[in-house]
Amino acid sequence: MRDKTIFVCSDAIGETAEAVAKATLRQFATEQVKVKRYGNIKHEDEVKAIVREASDNGGFIAYTLVQPELRDTMREETVRLGVRAVDVMGPMMQAFIDTFNDSPKYKPGLLHEMDESYFRKIEAIEFAVKYDDGKDARGLLQAQVVLVGVSRTSKTPLSVFLAHKGIKTANYPITIEVKPPEELFKLKDRLVIGLTMQPERLLKIRLERLKALGLPSQAHYASLERIEKEIRFADEIMGRLSCPVIDVTERAIEETAGIIMSYL
Repeated sequence: MRDKTIFVCSDAIGETAEAVAKATLRQFATEQVKVKRYGNIKHEDEVKAIVREASDNGGFIAYTLVQPELRDTMREETVRLGVRAVDVMGPMMQAFIDTFNDSPKYKPGLLHEMDESYFRKIEAIEFAVKYDDGKDARGLLQAQVVLVGVSRTSKTPLSVFLAHKGIKTANYPITIEVKPPEELFKLKDRLVIGLTMQPERLLKIRLERLKALGLPSQAHYASLERIEKEIRFADEIMGRLSCPVIDVTERAIEETAGIIMSYL
């Protein structure tokens, strides 16, 4: 039996169409479909070869082609060979043209151009790494967003995710034994966000962490009594900060980040 395949092709990198294809796959209870990506397509012959492969395989194509001649070839060849193709970017571009009476640049790869936003993102990522986990309290005064919460409440992955959006983010772990730095209470012009989680869920995450590190599950770090005490202490700190608090128990990183960005 042939493998079920979604062919992704682009005259740029192809990340956009691949992300859409993979997001679609998550909606189906199957692990038998793979995504095969072709990027940096320059010639019509390359498009024809991909369509032939999809036809032979019995798969379909998701594409982001901005060059008119490549788009035309894709449409003609898929019709000729009876291959289903999804134009990921075309309808959005056409809606923009029709609504705002403007013309596209027809230049592939603009999303990944090293413009000002690109360098801002790189700077934010470096910042997130440098000031992760309260390494240097001075970073709290330089950040656009400061995340606070007890251990394993997604502070670091959230910091990195926001950094990829160009937002300088620092995070500080609240622990009972360590007095929070004075800098944390001087953030008058910074967005401070508290992160919390249901104790039972946090216990499960910490137990998995200990297991991954090869440490005994009986560690004080992963006791429900300890976790509840930490959360109460963190609630007191967040109350002093008068900051918004997000319960991340059942939230994906993307969802929590979206809430945070809505405050900016």
